[in-house]
Order: sequence, then structure tokens, then C-alpha cells
Amino acid sequence: QLQLVESGGGLVQPGGSLRLSCAASGFTLDYYTIGWFRQAPGKEREGVSCISRFTDRTDYADSVKGRFTISRDNAKNTVSLQMNGLSPEDTAVYYCAAYRYGMGSCLGQSAYNYWGQGTQVTVSS
Repeated sequence: QLQLVESGGGLVQPGGSLRLSCAASGFTLDYYTIGWFRQAPGKEREGVSCISRFTDRTDYADSVKGRFTISRDNAKNTVSLQMNGLSPEDTAVYYCAAYRYGMGSCLGQSAYNYWGQGTQVTVSS
């Protein structure tokens, strides 16, 4: 069974940092494009960052550029999202997702066919 599990969420003060991790079971993440998405209360889910398979090309939403960094750890079969300079606007449930074959921007959601359950990130003083 193919599963993605997110971890690392929590409560952090504005300006703080968190590192989210996406772990896979049943498949090797290195063969997949991995994306991080988030959904804030009352808002649609949006793409945050992604890393493409084969090339490891990364992409970021404008709202997180310069603050968030996505990376792979193939030895651990995980993909991490380092989040720095967090603000209350970053409060959301964060999801990781994976797909193997697709076209277009990896920040789009339609190609992803494996999703985790999400981890809550709350930025508040």
C-alpha cells in the first residue's frame, strides 16, 4: 500500500521556523515529483513548493520564495520543507503529495495521485 505521512507541524511564533517531513511507504520518493500544498481555513488548497523527479528542479509559490526550501533525502525516503520567517498567513494544514507522470507546473494539483493526511502549522504569538 502506497502511503505518504507528514510530520513536523506545530505551533510557532511569528518569525520562527519549522521543518516538515514527508515520508513514504510502499514506494521510492526519488521516482516521483513531490509537492507541498496547504489549506487555510475558508480558503482553497494551494501549491507551496515542489521538487521534480529526475532533475530535482524546485518551484515555489511567490508567497514563500526566499523563506521555504524543499529538499530530498533519498537515504531516508523523505522530502522536507524547511520553513523560515513564518507569519500568521502561513497558518494552514500542510499536505505532501506525489505523482510519477504528469506535465505542466508541479505546483498544480491535478497531476498528484498520492496524498498524505496533512499536518497542522499554526503561527501565532
